[in-house]
Amino acid sequence: MRIIKLDAIDSTNRFLKGLALEKKCDNFTVVSTESQYEGKGQRGSGWSSDAGKNLTFSVLYQQKGKLLSSLFTLNIIVAISVVEALKSVSNLNFVIKWPNDILAENKKIGGILIENSFKNANEVQSIIGIGLNINQSHFENLPQASSLYLLENTIFNRDSLLQAIVQRLEFNLKQISVLGATHFWDVYHQILFKRNVVSAFESVTGSRFVGKIQEVTQDGKLAVLLEDDSICFFDVKEVKMLY
Repeated sequence: MRIIKLDAIDSTNRFLKGLALEKKCDNFTVVSTESQYEGKGQRGSGWSSDAGKNLTFSVLYQQKGKLLSSLFTLNIIVAISVVEALKSVSNLNFVIKWPNDILAENKKIGGILIENSFKNANEVQSIIGIGLNINQSHFENLPQASSLYLLENTIFNRDSLLQAIVQRLEFNLKQISVLGATHFWDVYHQILFKRNVVSAFESVTGSRFVGKIQEVTQDGKLAVLLEDDSICFFDVKEVKMLY
């Protein structure tokens, strides 16, 4: 893999997207930065991180043909790859909170933001942005946030973990043709946060309700079993889980 390291940048996703436009870049080209000052997460939320303490990077993946059954299949494989790499260095309990949050011991330690663009009918370019709290020791007004350091009281090697994540991602994407996408969906659902557990939710209008997560659909919607035994499907911007 090719890793481009930057001291500071507005957005690794934006930088890598521009780089891929300027010249041909190999799959799994990585742009990593010590400080990102315009990072963003799901629903347009900001992503802040102490400089030099965490992992903030983007990975280029260009899919040709119809290797992935859906674009959200890439999301779940990225999340699984991050969790598998984390498990190689830590014994914490890691899970995936829909759609793309990484939790350790029910605390948020990371997030994933994938931006897809169609190059032509048979090629999709994906910029995979990943932010992980590694060695940060304080989070201002973020009670649900934590880091590997806070949970383990250990300083982690960020470079080794970055390489482990990208290597695992490359391996898993190559395994699709062998194992099939269904295998990864099964793995994803096994480590999906609060699946089949009564949980509280809040709709985009502010109303609150309880239900049980049944699954995530191929197009990335959250299927929730409601109190009246009906199943409702929610898009990313339509609901959030309260925990």
